[in-house]
Amino acid sequence: MGLIFDEKSAGAYETWHHSSQGRAIDRSIEELIAALLDPKPGERVLDIGSGTGNHLLVLSRMGMVVSGIDASSHMIDKSKNRLGNRCTLKQGFAEDLPFDDNEFDLAVLINTLEFLDNPLEALREAGRVAKKKVLVGVINGLSWNGLLKRAQGYFGDPLFGHARFYNIWQLKSLFQAAYGPVPIFWGCIKAHPSFIEKIRPFGKELWTWKNSPFRSFLGVSATMVYRVKTDNLPLKIRLQKAGQSLVGAKTLRDLNRNKGVKGNERGLSI
Repeated sequence: MGLIFDEKSAGAYETWHHSSQGRAIDRSIEELIAALLDPKPGERVLDIGSGTGNHLLVLSRMGMVVSGIDASSHMIDKSKNRLGNRCTLKQGFAEDLPFDDNEFDLAVLINTLEFLDNPLEALREAGRVAKKKVLVGVINGLSWNGLLKRAQGYFGDPLFGHARFYNIWQLKSLFQAAYGPVPIFWGCIKAHPSFIEKIRPFGKELWTWKNSPFRSFLGVSATMVYRVKTDNLPLKIRLQKAGQSLVGAKTLRDLNRNKGVKGNERGLSI
């Protein structure tokens, strides 16, 4: 279940979201979603851990039919006030989604996985309700920003003290454990230059590479691939030689007459 946002932690999240870094990530999140999900207008998308509706607004602007779920009643109320009837909202847990199999085309977990106790079960549930793709977006644990937030958590930050930070290899392992060998795509957002990035101690190419594993915000998507495994059972009984062919038989009476069936004894056995 993990952290359920109350008024205090929700306020801390909104403060971070409206910071220069949070705004920079927000400006780039639509591009990241478009690149990793390739959404189509009219597709149904579920935002798992929808919070106050920041990403529901982004998904709605992209022309999708949006739904959100959050464990916090406080967050749900804020989303309803912001979005009104533009989306469907439910209160519930990421690890036990109250939706049918394949009810949505896409599912996203943006700044959600960090605050869950059982991220693997949440990913499995997301894959159950989404028939096309699942996207996870997290603060990159290998970025300078991720290291800073981790340090803030150690010193009692009300938000990041409850967070678990991931890098690309950890997320890939979680995706493979949840979905098996499915196609996985990823990318990073460089929220804003830090003094570390300006120095570029490991060379310019590493820090300007599109999929650098050290940028501030990390997105990973998986394409759902459904497989059916069958057990091939050997045929142990020999097939007998075929009897009279039906080809050329005009009527059921002709068949029965050829078999020697009389009167009321005519019939078919199944």
